Amino acid sequence: MINIKGVSKQFRRVRVLNNIDLDINHGDRIALVGSNGAGKTTLIRCLLGEYNFQGSITVDGLAPGKNRTEVLKRIGFVPQLSPPLKMPVAQLIKFASGVCDSSPEKMLAICSQLGLDVSQVKTRPFNKLSGGQKQKLLISIALGRDTDLLVLDEPAANLDPEARHRFFQLLADRQHAAMIISSHRLDEVAALVNRVVEMDQGVVVLNDHVADQIDIGSVLDCRLTLNRADSAFAETIREWGFADSKNGLVWQGEVAGPDRLRFLGVLSRYAALIKGIQLDENNKAGETDVSARIA
Repeated sequence: MINIKGVSKQFRRVRVLNNIDLDINHGDRIALVGSNGAGKTTLIRCLLGEYNFQGSITVDGLAPGKNRTEVLKRIGFVPQLSPPLKMPVAQLIKFASGVCDSSPEKMLAICSQLGLDVSQVKTRPFNKLSGGQKQKLLISIALGRDTDLLVLDEPAANLDPEARHRFFQLLADRQHAAMIISSHRLDEVAALVNRVVEMDQGVVVLNDHVADQIDIGSVLDCRLTLNRADSAFAETIREWGFADSKNGLVWQGEVAGPDRLRFLGVLSRYAALIKGIQLDENNKAGETDVSARIA
């Protein structure tokens, strides 16, 4: 699907990409990881046809530079930094759907699933939305397109836990699509991907397939027991959609499977408070399999 051969890119005297070779096929969900300056964003911009470079990139046989309009129609893209667009939200959705011959209704439906009520913000300029609202709208435009290639740069960074959960489910429905998910941290995207490509100083230093036992669309039922009630913990855990069932001592809620590492990282801040953690995987048959129990 995507063939990257001998790609190098230089800004003045600084070589940012150095002879990159990479093949990406249907069904590949790639975590593109590396520190700032590793070359991730430059490689993505070359793929999108934004930069001239040495070497070759083809998407289904088409070169992004020469066939940019056709290539971009095949790609759903979510940038890390939201563009400073002043276009009203309703007009932006209409424009985006028209450019790629997609359904605005599908984009609106995804907005709704992510918790963004477009009817409340349709006349507001895009650049006046909150960070989370911008991210939900950009994701909805990308996933609302009929495309089999998604390029996502830190896509869930500004999403609340419930929206992240819905986002992971939407990605799970695209199992046959190719995905490139760029991130600074592998643990943030580990359960979303089946392949890791790590870059450092413009070269690929790791290109390997990975396996994760947690399904991308899975949901974990969680029960937390505390030694004592705590207002700061209560505020944090409510942001994850948890409810208090015993005067602040027992909390219950759901965690998206791909978010489990991030969730446990949040809990680690309150280790002295926590008496027990129970995580049960909710399968589609309605049965519950115990996946972790800590007490």
